Amino acid sequence: MSSEEQHSVPDVDRLARSMLLLHGAHDDDHSHGGASAGPRRKATPTDPRRAAELREATQRDRERYLTSGLQPVDCRFCHVSVLVKKLGPEHTSVQWNSEATERCAYFAEVRASGGVTARSRSCPKLADSIEHAIAEGILERASSAPSPGDG
Repeated sequence: MSSEEQHSVPDVDRLARSMLLLHGAHDDDHSHGGASAGPRRKATPTDPRRAAELREATQRDRERYLTSGLQPVDCRFCHVSVLVKKLGPEHTSVQWNSEATERCAYFAEVRASGGVTARSRSCPKLADSIEHAIAEGILERASSAPSPGDG
């Protein structure tokens, strides 16, 4: 290799060391005692009152992100209840709970035939019940609730 070629080839070891200094070690396996300092922790306020306020605000944010605009809808066929939010004509958010998933007659048929309910788009009977809830004014056609990030 000529001296001109040697100067154009980066020193990989030097580059790796500089990257480690700049970004730190990103060792995902902490069990072998590598160079990583362990999992990063969030900074917490030292004032107990401020820490309590922060916990409460975090809990409120979490609830808003998980439940903003969701309304309970009962299936008219098997009477399970799920939380629903219509985001538009072609988009419906449905939060199933364990009891509803187990009691849903359509999902029971899927399981009985050897299928996996997680791969089913939805329960057609529940879709009919959601349309009925919209027609009766129980559920908005498109939710007017602010999106979780706008709170």
